[in-house]
Amino acid sequence: MAHRILIADPLADAGLEILRAGGAELHQLAAAERPRLAELIGDYDAIVVRSATQVDADLLIAGDKLKVVARAGIGVDNVDVATATERGILVVNAPTANLISATEHTFGLLLALARNIPAANASVRAGEWERKRFQGHELQGKTLGIVGLGRIGQAVAVRARAFEMRVLAHDPYLDAAVGRRLDIEMLPIDELLARADAVTLHLPLSDGTRNLIDATRLALMKPGALLVNCARGGVVDDAALLEALEEGRLGGAALDVFAQEPPADLALAAHPRVVATPHIGAQTREAQERVATETARMLLAALDGSLEVTAVNLPFGATSAEENRFLRLAERLGRLAAEMLEGGFRRLEVGLWGLAEEQGVPLTVAALMGALETHLGGGVNYVNAEAVAATRGIEVVRAIHHGRGDYSRLVGIKLAGEGGTVELAGTLFGESDARVVRFEGYRLEFRPEGRLLVLQNLDQPGVVGKLGSILGEAGVNIADIHLARESQGEAAVAVLRLDNAPAPAVLETLRQLDEVIRVRLVDLGVT
Repeated sequence: MAHRILIADPLADAGLEILRAGGAELHQLAAAERPRLAELIGDYDAIVVRSATQVDADLLIAGDKLKVVARAGIGVDNVDVATATERGILVVNAPTANLISATEHTFGLLLALARNIPAANASVRAGEWERKRFQGHELQGKTLGIVGLGRIGQAVAVRARAFEMRVLAHDPYLDAAVGRRLDIEMLPIDELLARADAVTLHLPLSDGTRNLIDATRLALMKPGALLVNCARGGVVDDAALLEALEEGRLGGAALDVFAQEPPADLALAAHPRVVATPHIGAQTREAQERVATETARMLLAALDGSLEVTAVNLPFGATSAEENRFLRLAERLGRLAAEMLEGGFRRLEVGLWGLAEEQGVPLTVAALMGALETHLGGGVNYVNAEAVAATRGIEVVRAIHHGRGDYSRLVGIKLAGEGGTVELAGTLFGESDARVVRFEGYRLEFRPEGRLLVLQNLDQPGVVGKLGSILGEAGVNIADIHLARESQGEAAVAVLRLDNAPAPAVLETLRQLDEVIRVRLVDLGVT
């Protein structure tokens, strides 16, 4: 069945063509339909927005079929990400599409501000020729402070070096190794503001960054320093900035964004030491096409269940094809463990051997999702598995083991609840052959897929024959069988993959066998 996608804001034709080629059914929201958006959204699997449409909690709740919100751009401050996460709705964006455009616009504004280009242009157009009035400043030898050293911040740093500027940066979420690799001095924000001749901002708007550059921090900046904001309105306290400019403490400000867009009060935008543009950092032909195509590809991949996407509310970043195979393994292990456990679970432990530390979070979330799906059915996915577990008081523990055992890479699961505990572990053979290799203390190999009949029995002669006879008489075919035991004459386990499900009466017959301790039928479906 084709995915139904609602295009709520304009998207370049290149993106629409990709969506159509991917088999999606599109509806472009008409202006007359906008007041009824909450009524319409319930029929769609995904919605594509830019900055005009507010995807708030009410809209997300109304979209009871909604799987993905695609933001054609970087910022997602118009999307209620918390509610989307709670409801298991993936929020994807296009974080690299306008990187070059935003970077170049940053430097365009910085140069315009340093050299008084807009005012000089207006003067010439007015028939004036006042060269001395527009004396500016060179960038060479000056210190640029970059607040937010993500993709755009790093691209700005590279170009600043081409202008022979010294570069400082502040980013509390960046690995210090990145700063060392780029040869950038990383500083606390207050120290950066005090040392920089010009400051550029490249960070999202959030509760933690709102009014980050306030009156107190503006007072820390050098007299005559320049401030450039191509990030998000609201990161700078507009009133405090206007006051600093009026008092002559700052040399000027270049703003592509405002807390209110368009600004109702033009005092800041029209100030003689301000260069202002109407949020056009991404408005290049190249960026708009990249935004559309990147968003379309990301959306189709997300709807198809791929995790090789840039999602703002996944608890981990995009994964590789090989990592995805381990994710599917962990999910199957979690599901199998939950199926084997009598009753619900209160604790999940995930142990990893021979796997990279950064795979710990995704693999734990995958195992948790598989276990929760068994008891809760639909509605649990990678987006909301942790939140669902937290609301139910489920403890989640992760351990990374650096030593190696019998297998070079191993994922271990331990699920505990009132009904006891279940432990199992699995790995990949070759590139994609998922196998359980440890099962409830037994060394036992089988694929975690299909209909599995799991029996714990006494290790006595004839047990396998009896199983085969009972199932055969009931018309149930055994596809394969895997056996293991602790030691001769004691407990043993058998895992049989069946082509068709035995009736409840057949399972009860198996339970009545004197040699059988426990019988469990698990349907894991196909991989």
